[in-house]
Amino acid sequence: MRARPITPERAVEEVCGRIADAPRDVWRRVAVDGAPAAEPWGLADALVGPLRAAGRDVVRASARDFLRPASLRYEFGREDPDVFYNEWLDVGGLMREVLGPLEPGGSGKVLPSLWDSVRDRATRARYTAVRPGGVLLLDGALLLGRGLPFDVVVHLTMSPGALARRTPEEDAWTLPAFARYEREAAPLRTADVVLKTDDPRHPALVESV
Repeated sequence: MRARPITPERAVEEVCGRIADAPRDVWRRVAVDGAPAAEPWGLADALVGPLRAAGRDVVRASARDFLRPASLRYEFGREDPDVFYNEWLDVGGLMREVLGPLEPGGSGKVLPSLWDSVRDRATRARYTAVRPGGVLLLDGALLLGRGLPFDVVVHLTMSPGALARRTPEEDAWTLPAFARYEREAAPLRTADVVLKTDDPRHPALVESV
């Protein structure tokens, strides 16, 4: 694989192009996957305007609003990388409330958030109807390898050194989980678009050679 430097604006265009190829009557479920240090929410937010300008209905969601309650996340301690990897994300809730409704024949009604992990209670968000041809933009970490049905996956990759430098010291305990993710989920091979984001201001498009 090789990394070709591109501008952040060109990165947005690249991803939009992948999404825009879909028929106008088909929902698209797009994952922007990356460690928090890669700021996947930034790219997901940047995609909203261009997609709406192209006539697509867009709904934003974040995996951090689909975490399991603290009693389950911290059952075996607050800093267990394996529990972080396997148990923090409410995969069932994400499938039931966000991804499932946008499958062919689905209701098209999406719950943008389910659980406020800071207050540790339900968000009480309202359902949002997504018109046919609309796009779900979901940002989050460790999203692949769970059987979640995404139509387009963008993975933001970082070198181990850059990831360690950009991860706050209090979150350094999560680094083994991201190393495991690279080995087991193999996002570099399975994602539709891979962007190297050691410096988010200067991304590079990772291409097969």
